[in-house]
Amino acid sequence: MKRILALAMVLLLAVSMLTACGEKADDKLVIGYTIYEPMNYMEDGKLTGFDTEFAEAVCTKLGVTPEFVEINWDTKFVTLDSNQIDCIWNGMTISDEVKKNCDVSKAYVKNAQVVVMKEDVIANYADVESLKGLKFAAEAGSAGEAAIKDNGLDANYSPVAAQTDALLAVIGGQADACVIDITMAKTMTADGTSYDALTYSLELTSEEYGIGFRKDDELTAKVNAIIDELVADGTLPALAEKYELNLAL
Repeated sequence: MKRILALAMVLLLAVSMLTACGEKADDKLVIGYTIYEPMNYMEDGKLTGFDTEFAEAVCTKLGVTPEFVEINWDTKFVTLDSNQIDCIWNGMTISDEVKKNCDVSKAYVKNAQVVVMKEDVIANYADVESLKGLKFAAEAGSAGEAAIKDNGLDANYSPVAAQTDALLAVIGGQADACVIDITMAKTMTADGTSYDALTYSLELTSEEYGIGFRKDDELTAKVNAIIDELVADGTLPALAEKYELNLAL
């Protein structure tokens, strides 16, 4: 009998621990991100960027501590649904797929998917038709990947793990071109950067960014209200100016 009771106690403790792991802590917000300059990136060993500072400002108003967790972008919805994170906050394009898989905040930044190539050849490609047949790279599961497929440019397409890997593929000659967010292209291909031999041209899509929460999560409405406050008090406009972004609000 003692053994049975002991076993029952162990099982009860295990169930309690699993339940606790699946619950959201009231004192923190676990934020899923990837390295994507200027939204979230490392500087002097510290995570920073527009979305990083934006999230910190929202957490201050929510009265919680932000906890940033780097995720695999291609499995972001699985990570969200399994309660490993509370939200996806990383320059996420609002698309039909995104709205199907999570609740989305109001749009906060305007964006576009652009073609990035070596600067010395990009003038040879003036339209989408001229790009067909080229070797393309894009982050798996990204809006860039969707833009490549939607424009019929996927005959020689290879997905990569991150947008920076797509840039590296073009630099290294594994790809002729890549498709990434214009917000990143502006920052990463500027003079003096590691990718200043590259530049961007054609906009394949125009879009807006939103924050992803689990379906029917009350956080969505709370964060939307705080976004309005941060626009009214000048916090978001100041961040947009700092990071050279265009607000969608």
